[in-house]
Amino acid sequence: MPYSYKYPRPSVTVDCVILSGNGRDSKILLVLRGHEPFQGRWAFPGGYMEVAETLEAAAKRELKEETGVAVKHLEQIRVFDDPHRDPRGRTLSIAFLGFVDDKTTQVVSGDDATEARWFPLHELPSLAFDHEKILKYVLDNMIMG
Repeated sequence: MPYSYKYPRPSVTVDCVILSGNGRDSKILLVLRGHEPFQGRWAFPGGYMEVAETLEAAAKRELKEETGVAVKHLEQIRVFDDPHRDPRGRTLSIAFLGFVDDKTTQVVSGDDATEARWFPLHELPSLAFDHEKILKYVLDNMIMG
């Protein structure tokens, strides 16, 4: 290998915060994890970025694979980089925000998600990884802020 380094490299993942509605009627799209870590817990649709794709392409692919939902536009929110956010190892997550109409968008679970469905923002289950922290950031800085 012409370029190899002794330094460890983190993995890169994407997480999709997909919202619908506004105010008291706001909903969020979550998937039930089918595998460890956090098997059986709710999370944002997302997963690992492939080497030959952009971050946005990875987010759109993961969203489509896990929920059947296709979106035209996702807005990159920020990087979440707590060294302990993923028990599988050092993982950076780039979160994306998107909006769709839950009344006209059919959700079908797939890939490693055993279920995908809408939850009212005021009735959320406990979330996997650091997804509660990500959601708080979105609500405080992008929606309500």
